[in-house]
Amino acid sequence: MFVVDRTESRFRQLPSVDRLMSEDKIRQLLDIYPHELLVDLIRQELEHNRASIALGNPCPPAAEIVDSICAQAESLASTGPRPVINATGVILHTNLGRAPLSADAIAAMDHASKGYCNLEFDLETGVRGHRNVHVEQLLCQLTGAEAAFVVNNNASAVLLALTALAKRREVIVSRGQAVAIGGGFRIPEVMRQSGAKLVEVGTTNLTSVRDYEEAISPRTGALLRVHSSNFKIMGFTGSAALEELVELGNRFDLPVFDDLGSGCLLDTTLFGLDPEPTVQQSVSLGASLVFFSGDKLLGGPQAGIIAGKKHLVDKLKRHPLARAVRTDKTRLAGLSATLVHYLKGEALTRIPIWRMISAPLAEMDRRATAWAQALGGPAQVVDGESMVGGGSLPGGTLPTRLVAIGKGGRKGAQNRAQVLAQILRAQDPPLVARLSGNVLLLDPRSVLPEEDTAVLQSLHSAVAGLQHNQRF
Repeated sequence: MFVVDRTESRFRQLPSVDRLMSEDKIRQLLDIYPHELLVDLIRQELEHNRASIALGNPCPPAAEIVDSICAQAESLASTGPRPVINATGVILHTNLGRAPLSADAIAAMDHASKGYCNLEFDLETGVRGHRNVHVEQLLCQLTGAEAAFVVNNNASAVLLALTALAKRREVIVSRGQAVAIGGGFRIPEVMRQSGAKLVEVGTTNLTSVRDYEEAISPRTGALLRVHSSNFKIMGFTGSAALEELVELGNRFDLPVFDDLGSGCLLDTTLFGLDPEPTVQQSVSLGASLVFFSGDKLLGGPQAGIIAGKKHLVDKLKRHPLARAVRTDKTRLAGLSATLVHYLKGEALTRIPIWRMISAPLAEMDRRATAWAQALGGPAQVVDGESMVGGGSLPGGTLPTRLVAIGKGGRKGAQNRAQVLAQILRAQDPPLVARLSGNVLLLDPRSVLPEEDTAVLQSLHSAVAGLQHNQRF
């Protein structure tokens, strides 16, 4: 008697490409997507099912296969970054895009991207201009620098300077400042890529200006200070002050580079935070070049900003690598609008991250209480701390008031909190919260007040769906 292999039988149950293309749901997609794309998606789905059947799984129904293909097509059309609501309490959340932009910055970027603009065109003379002119004057006015230059990000800024000014030369760095930050930016590796040679001096916790001086040789090209923006060394520590390095650099005719990273222009101690070195301080103390980000404490779009001595900045502008790391018209427009906020003295009221940092605790309590009251039983308001984050002010926190959902030690509470967090991330827009053990925490400090309505809608929908099946 002839017996058909069960696996082979399941393979035969798979619908053909032609049959799937004739399904109504897929035919409707032809009004949106090219025929070739849908055929590719069908073949990929069938291949996936063949692999599943080969592992002993049953063949899914044709309707399920069709739904999966339709979902994949919809997913392709929405693969770009999506706006989310950040209720984690981490203000500069790198995974969530760091600094949200001001309304003016968004409008400026939108205006610049809608059509043509005078990116590299001098409207007065009618000849080719320079894209850097749109922000250089603002940066010089705000920082006191002689010149400034904007590139793609801070890593690009450091790489450009080392390549243009210290290639095949030695660059002296404190051993405690040969740092790494998230995403793979490591000072030793950037140095290697630039062609400069890293010379580490001192120890991890203690480096003096004498250590730098003893390492200077005819091959030395620069002295580099790197701000420990994402970590803090406690206890018996010491480092050479920037003014000491500048005096040493002047004595040996060496440039001093200062990699600040965070790009702070305001006094952070006014908000109860640890002091963060500002760009103005570095420039006034005589640093040859200062490097910082546009999307951290500056509060603008991603950019790497170089401010300092004109003769050095001019060399960077002329270097071939400058073209490879240049920034585009939209970010230049957004950065300009952000800098204007500082120029007008309105950073605390117009730039989102400074609105969050400077918001009083009483406001956090009022908003958290409103959220909790709207939710009712499952929610409580508790004390907490917000973080600045984003490689800025390591360990720096601000007092806040949190909405805690699922507080208590009941069996399964941790799983329910995780499920609720997942449901909130599936909302439109997604709401990202913080998990602490079996409690879901929402921090209003990292949520703009104008987002409160959307937060409440997401919470009502998610909690109602969860309570339908299980109670906190």
